[in-house]
Amino acid sequence: MKLKSQPRPPKARTARGRTRTRAAASRGAGRQARRPGIPFRRRVGARLPSIRRLIAAVGAVAVAAVLVALLNGPWMLVTDVGWAGERYTAADDLRDTLETQRGVSLLAVDTDALSQEIERLPSVERASVTAGIGGRLEATIVEREVAFVWVTPGWRFLGAADGTLFAREADSTEPGAEVEGLPRIGDERSTTGLLEVGDVIPEGLLRTALRVTALDPALLGSDESRVSVQLDDEFGFRLLASKEGWEVALGVYGIDPRETATQADDRLERQIAAVRTLFAAHPEEEVGWVDVRNPGKVYFRAKG
Repeated sequence: MKLKSQPRPPKARTARGRTRTRAAASRGAGRQARRPGIPFRRRVGARLPSIRRLIAAVGAVAVAAVLVALLNGPWMLVTDVGWAGERYTAADDLRDTLETQRGVSLLAVDTDALSQEIERLPSVERASVTAGIGGRLEATIVEREVAFVWVTPGWRFLGAADGTLFAREADSTEPGAEVEGLPRIGDERSTTGLLEVGDVIPEGLLRTALRVTALDPALLGSDESRVSVQLDDEFGFRLLASKEGWEVALGVYGIDPRETATQADDRLERQIAAVRTLFAAHPEEEVGWVDVRNPGKVYFRAKG
């Protein structure tokens, strides 16, 4: 029987050979997976700012320095103050308000707040404040209009339509043309010495005062062209006729809170009618004193 030849078994690899094979395979695999790296010069250049960026940064710093210098320079500070439009407003009051801003940066001046502070002055209707580049801070004011004149012993107060006394002048001085023909109320009450600029005449009292001063003497049955109005503690409102020489006591108005405006007007109408009836029965040149505080009971005293 003939035997077939058998293939030789493969030679066993030694441990050293296997190690060399794995190392070679590892090196080959590493060379195939590795990507090309960024050059060193490019890596360093990416981390350093460019020349353009450096120039831009230096320029920004220079501009900021110039702005700071401009803002803090003397040409941007308040160095002068002024005002215009005042007549009754005290210059010291305006100066005190504006001088607080001297030396302050023009950009830091709150012109709206200054305007509001000036408008709190009794004589000021409205105000505006502007800050100029030249360092000048200026206020322009519009003052209240005179609606009536309230005269006390020694003083003449100018009042606005809302009753605010916004200016005071010595009664011995000649009144200005702006008050000619305006209602004039003489106040001889014991409290008149306490009146000051900024005080407000109560609404009811002022309303009656203005109506009485506007009273046409013809409604009283009088030949007077105009009567003056005085106010005192005892008789309240009094009408005085300089030509015929009589006085009429009307009483107190604007104090009793229970009396409405309609009731006050009705009382005055009845008083006017009572005086007219009296002058119809007795010539006014013969009458010296009339008391119509209670229009239902009229008292009068003849001259002499």
